[in-house]
Amino acid sequence: MAVKNTAKVGWDSISGALPQPSVTNGSKFPSSSAVLSTHWYAIQTRYRFERKVTTQLQRVGFETFLPLIKQIHRWSDRQKAVDAILFPGYTFARVDSRPASYKQILKTAGVIGLVAFSGAAVPVPAKQIEDLRKLLLKNVPCALHPFLKAGQKVRIRGGCLDGLEGILEGAGQKNLVISVDSIQRAIAITIEGYELELI
Repeated sequence: MAVKNTAKVGWDSISGALPQPSVTNGSKFPSSSAVLSTHWYAIQTRYRFERKVTTQLQRVGFETFLPLIKQIHRWSDRQKAVDAILFPGYTFARVDSRPASYKQILKTAGVIGLVAFSGAAVPVPAKQIEDLRKLLLKNVPCALHPFLKAGQKVRIRGGCLDGLEGILEGAGQKNLVISVDSIQRAIAITIEGYELELI
């Protein structure tokens, strides 16, 4: 029998007081079709299992994305740059529409489930994954930011971040907030000097 775990609604230390999406480990997946479509999904993992889950999924053939950010850790005698998990408790995988593919993910050690709403696994738009990849690849300084839904949506024109989309936050220093809707997480980058266009 399928079991569904639902995350509690309440205070979130990163994004504020927000209703959290549920995590499903067995119900209402997209049905298979003659033509297999693939979509990105957010996968919730056990505490500190993000890397292990990502590696296991890669080994069985899934395309994965684990957002990492460079951080400087300092000790009394030294400092070291380390790759830290950007969104603790989550990794991402591209999954086709076969039920067997979902089952393969759900039986992976350390996986809690796929992020879902109303019991159905929710795809992450490919554009959100592409923008996150571009931002992290360029090592642009960024920081976690409260999740935003309202605000003017803009696109960067030109430069190394050409095409990056997000929500413009114009109070004081101009920031571009890039959100991953399904897990209600966001990061912000300073965009002074970039040309912007409205979307």
